[in-house]
Amino acid sequence: MNAPTDATKMRYAVAVDTGGTFTDVSLFDRQTGRNWTAKAPSTPDDPSMGFMDGIGLALEQAELTPGDLAQVFHGTTVATNLILEGKGAKVALVTTAGFKHVLEIGRQDIPRKVNLFAWVKPKRPVPPEQVFEVPERLDRDGTVLQALDEQAVRETARELRAQGIQAVAVCFLHSFTEPKHERRARAIILEEHPDALVSLSSEVLRVFREYERSMATALNVYVMQAVTQYVANLQQRLADTGTAAPLLIMKSNGGVVSAPEVQRVPAHTALSGPAAGVVGARFVGGAAGYEDVIGIDIGGTSADICLVKDGQYTVSGNGRVGEWPLSFPMLDIHTVGTGGGSIARVTKDGALTVGPASAGAVPGPACYGRGGGEATVTDAHLLLGHIPPYLLGGGMQLDVEAAKHAMAEHVAQPLGLEVEAAARGVIAISNNDMVGAIRVISIERGHDPRDFALVAFGGAGPLHGVALAELLGARTVIIPPHPGVLSALGLLVSQLRTDYARTCLQAPPDYNVAQIAATFGELEAEAEAWFERENVPPSARKLSRFASLRYRHQGFELRLPWAGEIVDGGSVDATLEAFHLLHEQLYTFAQRDTPVEIVTLHMVAEGHFDQIEPAEWPSGGSLSDAVMDHLPVSLAGGRQEVPVYDRMKLAAGTHFSGPGLVVQLDSTALIPEGHQVSCDRFGNMIVAIGDKD
Repeated sequence: MNAPTDATKMRYAVAVDTGGTFTDVSLFDRQTGRNWTAKAPSTPDDPSMGFMDGIGLALEQAELTPGDLAQVFHGTTVATNLILEGKGAKVALVTTAGFKHVLEIGRQDIPRKVNLFAWVKPKRPVPPEQVFEVPERLDRDGTVLQALDEQAVRETARELRAQGIQAVAVCFLHSFTEPKHERRARAIILEEHPDALVSLSSEVLRVFREYERSMATALNVYVMQAVTQYVANLQQRLADTGTAAPLLIMKSNGGVVSAPEVQRVPAHTALSGPAAGVVGARFVGGAAGYEDVIGIDIGGTSADICLVKDGQYTVSGNGRVGEWPLSFPMLDIHTVGTGGGSIARVTKDGALTVGPASAGAVPGPACYGRGGGEATVTDAHLLLGHIPPYLLGGGMQLDVEAAKHAMAEHVAQPLGLEVEAAARGVIAISNNDMVGAIRVISIERGHDPRDFALVAFGGAGPLHGVALAELLGARTVIIPPHPGVLSALGLLVSQLRTDYARTCLQAPPDYNVAQIAATFGELEAEAEAWFERENVPPSARKLSRFASLRYRHQGFELRLPWAGEIVDGGSVDATLEAFHLLHEQLYTFAQRDTPVEIVTLHMVAEGHFDQIEPAEWPSGGSLSDAVMDHLPVSLAGGRQEVPVYDRMKLAAGTHFSGPGLVVQLDSTALIPEGHQVSCDRFGNMIVAIGDKD
């Protein structure tokens, strides 16, 4: 049912991306290329309600029924929010005797932006009193040094049942090499505690480093019950409406998998929503003729920044969610707590800060009129005239006086400023926060942001895109035809994907090529089994080999493609040379005289759907037809009346110069003076920074 061959016969596919403020929906007709978009308020108490509301709005526009849907794609923030807010299940960790405090010790580093002397280590998701030690020991090659004490496991399971702890993580030393002790422990725990949810490190993250592996296993079971229930609710709600389409959910690696796979390892969805945005940014950039793009996804609570080079995004094994490392394969995304709902506050020492606290969907910014009383970025834009006094095509009226009161009380008066000056300060700080995030994802990765086009999307992306390009020195900004729902489009153009990894430490000079080949063979067998579960036909399957390497005595690795299809001495040498080149790109030097260790092998399995083609945008209209109003807008030269354009009436081939506002259902774009806009044949607005008539 999930196979690409089925997808070629499927006409209507819908994608739902649940954000902090709005739930975005994109409904696509594979036969005609037509696309319908919708936005519905997110429902934090039960995200499945906003999910179904959004699908209903899209189906109503298209005059379709739920039974017409053939595929349902979804990007979710459920796991993310549980981890960030600390609202997951009560978890117990069962580990090897002598390793009780692995989680508590963690690593020696502290967050970059905190005070070295005032920082306090955050509370762990599993405190020491919920960590249980079991006698057992494996050597690093899987040899049994001490047999598993089954009675100790049984007694631990009984204690967990007595304490009412249902979420259990099992992480034994060196189980990434040999999982038999973990598997036996799970069987015993379930015998004594049948209601338990058990997560094994050998199934969650089969690589070395005890802290990261223990954390990933604990966080996986920490969110398992809630994510499993959420996915089950979605499937039930879809079934209740007559939808027989399979539910495909985005993982942090930029691919989708079926619901049962997500329920097995739910922590793989920790960056589900942002990952869809990366896929969408690559798709839009490629359609516009730009292979090198930086995606800027600005939503209600945060801005997610990604980089695409030569049409490829980067997958990292060093991801983080909030305070915690989560070493699953994740798209390389940097997030900063600045979005439309970010709250502006003045600290006790008189400094203006923006975010990371957010008004979210409820109560929302003050101008939403839902009870929010603090000033936000959205309130600042409204007061400066950057957005009209309404959203959602007039479906949501904004309260200018409420925004003015909030900005005056919480920002302007404490700083001794006029309200408009305070609003400009809020926007300036939020822009500089985002520029810092862009530099992390570009300059710190060895790339010059001036060589990239910026893809500005999310509900607030087009409001900030041109200003960010000015600050960075970038020359081009791409604003997609439906920027507020681009993550939903990213879901529609995604592919089935999963990743497998195995630590297989190989040190020079005697690389064990046979062992490397055997490990790749084991990973390939796991991938083939996944292809079978997802019903992917052989013609649509793709396997790619990767490896993580490091110089001897380094404490980190770099992941890169394995050179060549056949694992032999030549492919080892070619991979080593590629590592030297990558290290030089990132750090300006390579140590070719230093031995290189092959640490972890990776296998990426992809099942390909037929690629969606971007729809042609209508042409032939005149610019004057698109002008719907003139509004006063505060720009660098002061307030002035600027034209307000209806995005849906800006025909392909249209050109105009700023200043101006471009409004549509899902977003508003701000084009300051001095910049030239052209609309391409796919409806993208291409903004040439600094060009004038």
